[in-house]
Amino acid sequence: MKKVRPRITEAEFRLIESYRNLDKTRNVLVIGDLHEPFCRKDYLEHCIQVYSEFDCNHVIFIGDIIDNHYASYHETDPDGMGGGDELDLTIKKIAKWYDMFPKADVVLGNHDRVVMRKAFSGGISKRWIRDFGDVLETPGWNFELDFEYDNVVYTHGEGGGGINGALQKALNKRKSIVQGHWHTECHVRWNVSDIDRVFALQPGCGVDDRAYALAYAKNVTKKSIISCGVVKYNGTLPIIIPMDL
Repeated sequence: MKKVRPRITEAEFRLIESYRNLDKTRNVLVIGDLHEPFCRKDYLEHCIQVYSEFDCNHVIFIGDIIDNHYASYHETDPDGMGGGDELDLTIKKIAKWYDMFPKADVVLGNHDRVVMRKAFSGGISKRWIRDFGDVLETPGWNFELDFEYDNVVYTHGEGGGGINGALQKALNKRKSIVQGHWHTECHVRWNVSDIDRVFALQPGCGVDDRAYALAYAKNVTKKSIISCGVVKYNGTLPIIIPMDL
């Protein structure tokens, strides 16, 4: 029988949030790649429930919150949305995430940066490009290429992935690594030396594999793992929480 979680109201969510902000222990909700407007519609509710159940007081989106399919380096669908329509729908869907998580760190993934990359290739100065928060109407979100808290590095995950990608980064840096990007990877792996202990966390994602924008992966046997992560107790306890499907 499918487990049914009781829904919390937004008012209850805000009370929980204000109470936890008094605590000095950092418990981070790690939200996987969204690829809006092509995210599963039930992934937001999953992340809200995990935030509540695991006493989270910090939110990090691990990258690719938007897809930018119309400008993709992959082959684009000629019957898909144009750039303006896709951006309008993306802003509308991102607004729902922003309503629930008005303060968050957002790692910039390769899909997030695709328009900036094409502008650079076209010789357009970055001074002509608006900030992500302005475009997406999310002034409370902090956008960076990576973040580090409690000796844990949160990064998108380009330049090395698969089952050993995050762990290899952790071994090289001797710091714990949380990375996204690889939709079909979802795990926690540990390494312990004589002097320290580090982990590698792949949180899964929230993408809808049925969307036309994800057609580039339709022939891949492994499918996206719908899940999110939590890093509790100031960077010492990584957890994976898959979504009920």
